[in-house]
Amino acid sequence: MKIKNKKIVLEDGSEYCGYSFGADTERVCEIVFNTSMVGYQEIVSDPSYTDQMVVMTYPLIGNYGICDDDFECKNPSIGGLIVYDYNDRPSNFRYTKTLSELLEENNIPGISGVDTRKLTRSIRDLGSRRVIITSIDTPKEEALEKIKNTPVPHDQVSRVTSKKRWYSRTANPKFNVVAIDCGIKLNIVRSLNKLGCNVTVVPFNTPAEKIEFMKPDGIFLSNGPGDPEDVTPVIETVKKLKGKYPIFGICLGHQIIALASGAKTYKLKFGHRGGNHPVLNKKTEKIEITSQNHSYAVDEKSLENTGLSVTHINLLDKTVEGLENKEERIFSVQYHPESAPGPQDSGYLFGEFIKYMEEAKNNAQKN
Repeated sequence: MKIKNKKIVLEDGSEYCGYSFGADTERVCEIVFNTSMVGYQEIVSDPSYTDQMVVMTYPLIGNYGICDDDFECKNPSIGGLIVYDYNDRPSNFRYTKTLSELLEENNIPGISGVDTRKLTRSIRDLGSRRVIITSIDTPKEEALEKIKNTPVPHDQVSRVTSKKRWYSRTANPKFNVVAIDCGIKLNIVRSLNKLGCNVTVVPFNTPAEKIEFMKPDGIFLSNGPGDPEDVTPVIETVKKLKGKYPIFGICLGHQIIALASGAKTYKLKFGHRGGNHPVLNKKTEKIEITSQNHSYAVDEKSLENTGLSVTHINLLDKTVEGLENKEERIFSVQYHPESAPGPQDSGYLFGEFIKYMEEAKNNAQKN
């Protein structure tokens, strides 16, 4: 019989014991939960989860292993993983390693055998909090002191962004897109490539002047971790570029567009994370099932006099999920239309970006 050897301690003093997998290390993070039934590899490798310990509400994790073609980034930076039942014997002809092996390679701790239903209810009731994963022998008072003495990070984007410019080209390209990397998911780049876009991915602190020198047809603002107000270099860049080029933002990029336009953001109680969030498209009156991963939202009341209008609304809590400024050819969504493994109800948004770039090109030729 296995003996429990790890535990997590939340800052309110609650403890959950379990079994270690992945890296045998101690870590202090923010605790969040994700309701997706599949896609744990994409979650683990999503840079937006930097410094967050994720509770998976679906009970069985690890059963199809890790596949080389399914990563969202090359170096996962998730804070940790909390699951009910971890399977270390995958059944999948595509798998090349186990989830535990991936976590160990990247020094990411995991814990299984936890009552994830009880833990998720706690997060929903009391909100996201700080948590430590540690040895089961660590006294609670010592664990709480470590949480208290660990500073809250504000540099996540600078840690996950590309360190230098890189390219993803496609056959017979129609457009050149510059993607500002705040922690970009690789499936975003793949989605743009499929629609005939050559993509140049640049670090988050690339000045507007350098981006203009690349002569882009459009600018893409990526997802990423942390508080959007901490990403001042990108906010300032967008202020200089908006109105000059079509701009499309996803997740953190959506929040940055709002801040660059004069609106405000705020932190949600426990955020939105999962693959089943219903969103109303106000233009079509259709409901889209979306994949989401964010702690912050745009304050709708602050949108007055910004030129931005609300295009999408979350049907669970009525938060802003989409924005648009038609005159400046800027639009954004809080959720993930590129989502892998799904849902894919909102993939049309990349086509909207293409239309904006076509319009801008045609207008430039007329002038």
